[in-house]
Amino acid sequence: MAREGAVDKTTAKRKDISRMQQSRLNQEEKADHAEDNPALSHVVERNIRTIIQLRLRAARERSVQNRIADTITSFSGRMVFVYVHIVWFGVWIVLNTGRVGVRPFDPFPYGLLTMVVSLEAIFLSTLVLISQNRLSEESEHRADLALHIGLLTEYELTRVLHMLDAIQDKMGIDNDADSDLADLEMETKPEDVLAEIERLQQRALRSKKPPA
Repeated sequence: MAREGAVDKTTAKRKDISRMQQSRLNQEEKADHAEDNPALSHVVERNIRTIIQLRLRAARERSVQNRIADTITSFSGRMVFVYVHIVWFGVWIVLNTGRVGVRPFDPFPYGLLTMVVSLEAIFLSTLVLISQNRLSEESEHRADLALHIGLLTEYELTRVLHMLDAIQDKMGIDNDADSDLADLEMETKPEDVLAEIERLQQRALRSKKPPA
């Protein structure tokens, strides 16, 4: 009996802790949603937060090499990068004129400067390609997700139309002769759509070619 009483007390204590944690989470969620735009529905707000969380998670999961490449690429794409190079080139050229009391270490045509700038261009182009490859992978994942959702939505809508058609037949309601319901109830296969798009594009290209 004593052991059962101890187990009941432990269970009750765990439930109290769980309630406190749930209450704290509810309060944090309410505080987080306090500044939500009232013109937007809860579903829209939830979707926006989900998208932001997915992007933040993808940014956190980057490797050290990708973080370095993204940082350098981001800096090189700003006007500060241009200003730094303007100052650098200007100071370099002035120092190598021999008019400021400094012995020229890279006189005209500035072979050392040309070599340094060429190496910088090689590394920058490589880092940009690394960042672009990572972004392309993320875009492919998002495209796959959008395709999956689109196919799922199309399937669900087709099923709904079939259900509505069955309900209509059950109630004895006649179909409109000009209705597109039969076409909409057909299952749309992505490979058929892609094949038709390619066929029409090829035909349009052939029609643009001038006659021989």
